[in-house]
Amino acid sequence: MEAYVTSENLESRALSWLDRIAAFNTHKMELQINRSALLVVDMQRFFLDEKSPTFTCGGAAIVPNLKKLVSAFRDASRPVIYTKHVHHPKFIDAGIMKWWWEGACLECTPESEVIDEIAPLPDEKVVLKHRYSAFYNTDLEIILRCMKIEDLVVAGIMTNLCCESTARDAYFRDYRVFFLADCTGTITEDMHLASLLNLSFGFANICTTDSIINMLDKG
Repeated sequence: MEAYVTSENLESRALSWLDRIAAFNTHKMELQINRSALLVVDMQRFFLDEKSPTFTCGGAAIVPNLKKLVSAFRDASRPVIYTKHVHHPKFIDAGIMKWWWEGACLECTPESEVIDEIAPLPDEKVVLKHRYSAFYNTDLEIILRCMKIEDLVVAGIMTNLCCESTARDAYFRDYRVFFLADCTGTITEDMHLASLLNLSFGFANICTTDSIINMLDKG
């Protein structure tokens, strides 16, 4: 399948997506820097190795933007939280997902690790999850509450599965969600755009990497 986006054309594609959802992307927000955190969703080798059957082309395209974003949050002394979608080797935690998907990312394998370009620092939180949403049966909510987070910036893969599910669950918990058009990715443009449209209508402010970095710089 041909990639719907690359790192070279990502900026122009993102502008076109934002234009297409503009009528619904009306809940503009300024980032509360001292109440903000970046959530990097599932940027694992399992999904980003071109030889993998689960390769996510949109994820590969966003790596340069995500590197900038992670650096900006670290420079601003704001939390960067990572998620990894993993399963036990005997699939005792897989449930319907084992039937739904042909492959699975197994815990404690090289494939389960976050890619080197944006790897977590030793003191950064990594949330292990077994379902799409990073909130479902994890400790993410208590971590955010203890850090007094109100604004959550969502980046990573896949736009229409784990990122969207997490953004919806964040909204249900009264977090203000900033969802990045040019720092989330999936496998087709239709899937990506549909998520941006749905989230802008009911759950999140859809914005760009540079807009978030500019807000951090102002702070």
